[in-house]
Amino acid sequence: MRGERAAGVAGEAGAAGEGLRSRGPRVTRLDGRPATADDLAALALYNYGHFTTLRVEHGRARGLALHLRRLADDCRTLFAADLDTRAVRGALRRVAERSEGPVTVRVTVCAPEMSLDCPEGLTPLALISTRPAPPDVPPPLRLATATYVRDLPEVKHTGLFGALRLRGDARRRGFDDALLLDRDGRVQEGTTFTICCWDGTRLLWPRAACLPGVTARLLREAATAGGVPTLDAPVTRGELGALRGVFATNAAFGVRPVAAVDGTALPVDPELLTTLRTLYAGVPAEPL
Repeated sequence: MRGERAAGVAGEAGAAGEGLRSRGPRVTRLDGRPATADDLAALALYNYGHFTTLRVEHGRARGLALHLRRLADDCRTLFAADLDTRAVRGALRRVAERSEGPVTVRVTVCAPEMSLDCPEGLTPLALISTRPAPPDVPPPLRLATATYVRDLPEVKHTGLFGALRLRGDARRRGFDDALLLDRDGRVQEGTTFTICCWDGTRLLWPRAACLPGVTARLLREAATAGGVPTLDAPVTRGELGALRGVFATNAAFGVRPVAAVDGTALPVDPELLTTLRTLYAGVPAEPL
C-alpha cells in the first residue's frame, strides 16, 4: 500500500460535484480524502483491479476475516503485492461509525499507474464505496440463463462488462437477473451471486468454475453444523426443474429464493427458506 494513501476513510468523491455524487455511490480513499480523478482514471480506462463487497451493520460484518483474506489473496494474484488489510479494517470501522443503518460496502483495489503496457511494480490503492443495504427479506428472483464463463473466475475482479451486459439483457426481457451456464449447460453462478440448490434431502452446490462466495461458505458451514447434508455436484440447466428449491446467496442480501428460470416456475418452500435464513443469521458477525 502507498504510505499515507492507505491509512483511513472519509469524505466523498471530491471533484465529481454534487450532481455526480447524487447519482452513484460515495467513493473514498483509505487515507480519508476523496478519490480524485487521477485515482480513478486507470480503473475507468483499463478496469484492472479486484474487490469484495460486504454488509456492515452495527459495526460488524459477517465473514469479515474471509473478505479481508480474499482482498489479500487477490492483490497478490493481480498485482504481486501485499495489501494492508489492517488499514482496510480500520477504514471499514470508520464507515460503520458514520452510517446510521446497514450499508453495503465495496472495497476496490486498483493501481493508478496501470496502463496498456502493464508496467511492473504497481502500487495498489484501495478505494471504498458505500450504498444503502438491500432489505433483509428481498423478493424472489426470476432468472434468465446465459452461457458465459468469467475470466479468472476464482478472483473477484472488476471485469464486470460481460456479467452486467447479461444482467441488463435479462432485465430488458422482463427477468430480474442472469444465471450463468458453462458451455456444457452446467450451472455456475449468477452475475453477482452464488447459487445453491435443494434436492429434498441435501444442499447442492454446483461444481463449476465460479467465484467461491463468502456468504456461500458461511451458509455451507452453518448448514453442516446444523445437521443439514451438503454436497458439491454438477447441476445442469435441465435438472433445475426437478429440484425442490434454488437459492441465490451474496453478502448484500444473504439468502434469496429463485422463483423461476427462463419463465419456468421453481418451488419456493417457505419453511426451507426460513431455515436457511435462520442458519445464516446465526453466523456471528465479526466486529470491525
